[in-house]
Amino acid sequence: MYQNEVVESQGIRIRRRPPTGPPLHYVGPFEFRLQNEGNTPRNILEEIVWHKDKEVAQMKERKPLYTLKKALDNVPPAKDFIGALRSAHQRTGLPGLIAEVKKASPSRGILREDFNPVEIAQAYEKGGAACLSVLTDDKYFKGSYENLQAIREAGVKCPLLLKEFIVEAWQIYYGRSKGADAVLLIASVLPDLDIKYMIKICKILKMATLVEVHDEREMDRVLAIEGVELIGINNRNLETFEVDLGITKKLLEGERGELIRQKDILVVGESGLFTPEDIAFVQEAGVKAVLVGESLIKQSDPGKAISSLFGRDISE
Repeated sequence: MYQNEVVESQGIRIRRRPPTGPPLHYVGPFEFRLQNEGNTPRNILEEIVWHKDKEVAQMKERKPLYTLKKALDNVPPAKDFIGALRSAHQRTGLPGLIAEVKKASPSRGILREDFNPVEIAQAYEKGGAACLSVLTDDKYFKGSYENLQAIREAGVKCPLLLKEFIVEAWQIYYGRSKGADAVLLIASVLPDLDIKYMIKICKILKMATLVEVHDEREMDRVLAIEGVELIGINNRNLETFEVDLGITKKLLEGERGELIRQKDILVVGESGLFTPEDIAFVQEAGVKAVLVGESLIKQSDPGKAISSLFGRDISE
């Protein structure tokens, strides 16, 4: 199946980076369409993914896969990301918290000027976070793999999510070598075959995969993939950046919600969570974990901000 047919059949909205410049000759409708549209991204997610394709190609040259696999021999075993979320949910009766270490975002700019990733991670852990999400994208989020490694080496016990725009399996190995215990896979970027392949790699590496969806079609695709244990519902439209908590409720109603319960999939609510009422809304819809960044990172004490978000102290 050609790339454009895969994209169309699976409803993948984010195109991958076309070759630089218009095609030299007509070789099919996909290339012709690209030539007409110009080689420019249609939205911010597409722009990030196209840049990531180039960035990963350069990083792979500097650190070939075989060197990463050798480096994994010296990395401590991965921590149980899903187990930590389930345990926090059982302990508090509230969704387990994945607190995000994030300096900036394309939609909001710099979120925190005095950004010390290790101190923030330690404050989150003290405040009751079950897991941490660490942004590693430099260009758009001012993150880095060094931040991930520094947090892991500082003795933070929380399992760590590699919050990256994954376009190749190489990034998973690299993230694991820096201490990641779980990885984000975005359904609007990756075809089903890639998601299946990457889940298998993560299982070999004993890592969890958080597969992120934004609408019914993506949810149906992901529910049909064997081995999915953790699904994130992003309430933010990654093309317009508008947020609607109703998306979580809509995607967990009826047969989809029933299938998720049957498969014992843990659902994570993402984006637009600022108050105890927001947390209660998505919990009522069926989520057992939440991923929160902006509403915590912007507070002077991110650890104490967790209590404000949940309406009570959730630390042990």
